[in-house]
Amino acid sequence: MLVNHQCLFLMGTVEMISRLFPIPTVSLRRSITIRASVVSSSASTARKTHPPLFLRPLTYFATLSDIVAFRSWATSLATAAAAAAPGLESIDGGPSASHLLRELSWLLEDATSQSCGKVLMRADLDELYRLWKERIERRRPFQYIVGCEHWRDLVLVVREGVLIPRPETEMIVDLVRDVEGFGEGLWADLGTGSGAIAVGIGRELGENGRVFATDLSLDAVEIAGINVERYGLKDKVEIRHGSWFEPLDDFKGKLTGLVSNPPYIPSSDIPGLQAEVSKHEPKLALDGGVDGTDHLFHLCEGSATVLRSGGFFAFETNGDIQSELVANYLSTKWTKCFTNVKTVLDFAGIKRFVTGFRQ
Repeated sequence: MLVNHQCLFLMGTVEMISRLFPIPTVSLRRSITIRASVVSSSASTARKTHPPLFLRPLTYFATLSDIVAFRSWATSLATAAAAAAPGLESIDGGPSASHLLRELSWLLEDATSQSCGKVLMRADLDELYRLWKERIERRRPFQYIVGCEHWRDLVLVVREGVLIPRPETEMIVDLVRDVEGFGEGLWADLGTGSGAIAVGIGRELGENGRVFATDLSLDAVEIAGINVERYGLKDKVEIRHGSWFEPLDDFKGKLTGLVSNPPYIPSSDIPGLQAEVSKHEPKLALDGGVDGTDHLFHLCEGSATVLRSGGFFAFETNGDIQSELVANYLSTKWTKCFTNVKTVLDFAGIKRFVTGFRQ
């Protein structure tokens, strides 16, 4: 009976993989809540990117009993790890056994397909065993294991060295869509990371709209470029390497809008984040300085220079207190530059974003 159930599992879930591309679909993958010149050959110095698991060719095969054995072993490893660390979620926000088992199902979806009674695979069994062991024992993020993250209706390539895009950040695209005339404007996404926001906005723009996405990290520049190309947006989204506003000297006073999900975690808080974040995600994309506002205040100041009159901005923050602090900073020190400054709630009802307009 176990084998029959596994057959049904494989037949039912692997079909999802073929539907993900070329037309991506919305996924239920949701996990954690929390980076000066046009890109050139220098980006080649970044780490070599291996294709995400579900985009690899089906060059391996296994028997159904092999898959059943792997799933049984992986389930035991996940449940044993959860039992050995009771209260893990309350300690550092780590994954529960049920969450890990959902990830296990997603791993098998990405790695396998069934044809003529055979289980075809995009990685050999030895690699699957190694990857799952890293997920459990090293607390390596699942998104780095499979090489992608589902965000809005996108499936974005990610890897070590690049921040994993979070669900709440999706709202920035919605905030942009609410701006009158946004579709034909010039936009900037600073600290683009995987390129999630830039790609999300780029897909909404009209014929004359453009997004200029910047990042200091060559890893991020490379991955963002891959995601832009995968979604056919090279004529809409331009990735530029450099720190914050430096690559945008040719757009002073010209931008319709500016968005950013900058590093905003206070330096002293980073060691206390869940291990998946503190031990694996790039500190460059997390560390916002002593109180987390170093980069946010820099973005506030730079916005006064690059935005045209009536230009819109939206910044993600650490939430509530920090959001109010940034909004107050804009409304007092920069009162002659910005108007209609306000905080915006995220999906969880937290004051996550600060928005406003250039006078």
